Amino acid sequence: MATMTLNNGVKMPQEGFGVFQIDDLATCKLAVQDALDVGYRLIDTAQGYFNEEAVGAGIAASAVDRQDIFLTTKVWISNYGYEKTTKSIEESLKKLQTDYLDLVLIHQPFSDYYGAYQVLEDLYDEGKIRAIGVSNFLPDRFVDLAEFTRITPAVNQLETHVFFQQQEDRKYLDQYQTQIESWGPLAQGKNGLFTQPVLTQIGAKHAKTASQVALRYLTQQGVIIIPKSVHKKRMQENFDIWDFTLTNDELVQIKQLDTHKSEVIDYRDPESVRLFANYVK
Repeated sequence: MATMTLNNGVKMPQEGFGVFQIDDLATCKLAVQDALDVGYRLIDTAQGYFNEEAVGAGIAASAVDRQDIFLTTKVWISNYGYEKTTKSIEESLKKLQTDYLDLVLIHQPFSDYYGAYQVLEDLYDEGKIRAIGVSNFLPDRFVDLAEFTRITPAVNQLETHVFFQQQEDRKYLDQYQTQIESWGPLAQGKNGLFTQPVLTQIGAKHAKTASQVALRYLTQQGVIIIPKSVHKKRMQENFDIWDFTLTNDELVQIKQLDTHKSEVIDYRDPESVRLFANYVK
């Protein structure tokens, strides 16, 4: 498995397994076990997914040692503020059955994310978190946070896929040596990704599916990906992308699929801000 070296020297697997919207805890536990069995070593969860306990149980039930797993969680917006964030991470550690976390992200760029981030900095200093970062921080808020905190975010997890490639955002991340990580690397199936003609045609040349081409494109662009599935066969398919390389011409064709807009949520829309504000009120 390829790894990416974060700005603090920590190595992070370039492909991992995400558990967003795996709400049934028994299903989530089994999915984590299956993913680890397939070969995934990065597991990505969040307080706001309400399945950390199942993730912890899945890791504990697997044959893979904890030290060989890169475990990520995220602090939910209702847990922002120094005291609440501190308590919430203690709870996450218990649910995940571990005494340290490899990566913790601030999940949303609203409310008191400065207070939350300060907790991550302090826990990083204590060695309880190996790397810290953010999620969904667009360039303005990302630069603001990066300039006024002690520790530069190691990761920014953003909606990133062939239809929304985040080229402009990456210019700012590169300035701080912050690694981009994709949530929704398959665009949640939107825009007809699984049958998209360009991806399908390129895939046929490599005996791969459109989704495998979409994932491989991101990895060749230096993006960390965390595709999700509850089906072991699909997990394996998503994992089998490291035995082929897209040509320069194919990369150009896929780059042209970029619509420069979200398929899921626009963080610049004031109504999106109100949506997240409701989680705090």
